Amino acid sequence: MRVAAGDVAAIFLPDLGMTGVSLRCSGLEHLALPGGLPALRAGATLGLPLLAPWANRLATRRYRAAGVDVDLAGLPLPTDTNGLPMHGLLVGRPGWRIDGSSTRGSRASLRATIDVDAAAFPFPHRIEITVAAGDRRLTLDTTVIPTGTRAVPIAFGWHPYLRLPGAPRSRWNLRLPARTHIALDDRGIPTDGEQAERREADPIGRRTFDDLYRLGRDGHLALETEGCSISMRAGAGYRYAQVWVPSGRPFAALEPMTARTNSLVDGSAPLVEPGDSYSATFTLTVGDPR
Repeated sequence: MRVAAGDVAAIFLPDLGMTGVSLRCSGLEHLALPGGLPALRAGATLGLPLLAPWANRLATRRYRAAGVDVDLAGLPLPTDTNGLPMHGLLVGRPGWRIDGSSTRGSRASLRATIDVDAAAFPFPHRIEITVAAGDRRLTLDTTVIPTGTRAVPIAFGWHPYLRLPGAPRSRWNLRLPARTHIALDDRGIPTDGEQAERREADPIGRRTFDDLYRLGRDGHLALETEGCSISMRAGAGYRYAQVWVPSGRPFAALEPMTARTNSLVDGSAPLVEPGDSYSATFTLTVGDPR
């Protein structure tokens, strides 16, 4: 499905996890698709995927949330290199419904939903997504609505694989707001360590990142180079962000997250009660390439 307005055009694939596979502004592509659609079909993340019901990884294959004990042993789940359950259940999966689209003036939007109830996450709910394009921006609103009698833990996020066309990554600047850096162990699981860090805007150069931050009032992260930029602004509902800049790859990821890594296991995931809902919004903005 294509949603386009003004200089911005995006493509999402409802049969493959409602993944965004293109974000063009003034004809230039700003999403990276490492491995292409075959990798997405095989469960890899690329482009602009929703990570739900949890983002990032879990430290164990057991967790207790909303008074329910969940055992993931033997379930076919995506895993990281340490065998830890990774990025939830929906990457590359079918089942999304397109509920409608509209164009009004300089804004176009698309609405999609999916129902979730699985052994790995036995908390029935519906996810509603609205994608809006216009004014060099792509805004994604994500809402979780319980559909059963249980409260639903909230731990989803998005994983934008971003690129700046026309310049190597070593020449990009990474802009980060004032934030709290959460220490991770060698598996990428949060420890008790935290450190406040000031706002910065420094060249990536040869640096790499796989870092988790708790955001403050300013949720604005960006990649910038001469004449071009793309920013991710984490709005209402996103308290955390992961920054991933892997070695030797021509992209970087600025990932809004509703909860910190491993929140289902450590009990820190917020809950939304039946009859209520939880919404989170983030925006990708492309700077003027001229």
